[in-house]
Amino acid sequence: MTRAAITGWGKCMPPAVLTNADLATFLDTDDAWITQRTGIQQRRISHVLGSELSYVAAKRALACAGLAAKDLDLVVYGSCSSEEVVPNTASAVQYRLGAWNAGAMDVNTACTSFLYGLSTANGLIRAGSVRNALVVGVENISPFMDWDNRGVAVLFGDGCAAVVLQATGDGDDTGLVADKLGCYADSRQILRVRGHGTTYSNREVTYGDTAWDFDGQEIFKRAVHGMGSAAADVLARAGVTPDDVHLCVPHQANLRIIEFVAKRAGIPMERVFLTVRKYGNMSSATVPVALVEALEEGRVAPRSLLLMPAFGAGLTFCAHLVRFGERVTPIDTVDVELPPCDKTALQLVNELRALKKNRSRSAKGLAGPIFPETQAVLAGSTAVA
Repeated sequence: MTRAAITGWGKCMPPAVLTNADLATFLDTDDAWITQRTGIQQRRISHVLGSELSYVAAKRALACAGLAAKDLDLVVYGSCSSEEVVPNTASAVQYRLGAWNAGAMDVNTACTSFLYGLSTANGLIRAGSVRNALVVGVENISPFMDWDNRGVAVLFGDGCAAVVLQATGDGDDTGLVADKLGCYADSRQILRVRGHGTTYSNREVTYGDTAWDFDGQEIFKRAVHGMGSAAADVLARAGVTPDDVHLCVPHQANLRIIEFVAKRAGIPMERVFLTVRKYGNMSSATVPVALVEALEEGRVAPRSLLLMPAFGAGLTFCAHLVRFGERVTPIDTVDVELPPCDKTALQLVNELRALKKNRSRSAKGLAGPIFPETQAVLAGSTAVA
């Protein structure tokens, strides 16, 4: 049976670090408050677009796999912060790489976008449509963050990582062993970015001037239940137990969520890989960045069995069980870097805050009425008259 094995991996983290102390300069908070509630001490703020982060991560992943861009059949861009809707951002990455023989598609399931993209590429490989695929998990959330909302501003950061998937031969059991995709659509309204989509064109929130809805307690309950149940599902279908899992690489939204999910999955914290303290919640980038760092730190041994659960807005959830191959070190490396950043993370954020305030002033009084169908969407209704 053909499977999709991870043969290359690479990450690209913006250099600008935003600390909890930086956030305290414009929010009513401090390091102790944020750390105690989230486990997050710092996060990255990007000075470049997501496609630039993706290009660097992809070049590193291709070198790791010993593969040329022309050998790719598919580029999957997993993100909820794409640069454009039309055209898709995957095509920008394809263009930068020179992957002229590849198809290109965006996948947006919020924080689960990378893993949903992994399932998509795996399915196309197993179907024979694709042999070599690049799957990117990237977020450039800072430009549409509501920086004056303490409930969300302390949580999120920017980052990117990518993996190369290649079809395995007959009898090779490495690759994606089992996956479970799900969604609590009845709760989609509890995690929403208003102002980011055509629903808000000339209506309640001016397009591009975002406001976040974030029900932390309800999200916590749904996240633990969804990730825990999905993890149990893939373990059962693969015929393995939690003791067989060498390392759990979960979505890094909040340390308490990770601890509860690990307990529910029956995996001790010493076998859970964490990046949440230094990167925060990078949405779809959290799992691939953690995977790359686990490999860099020698936490992934040959033929390791990895469990990767996640959840995101929608409320989507999933879990993926991956058998790694014999090789856990890069075939090659590449000398590619981001352009230098001449500003601090706090300077970048304050510029974004000022831009948002200017937009709000210029658009004041111009928003039109909320139409009935829009009101139904905002309320989370499943039926529109």
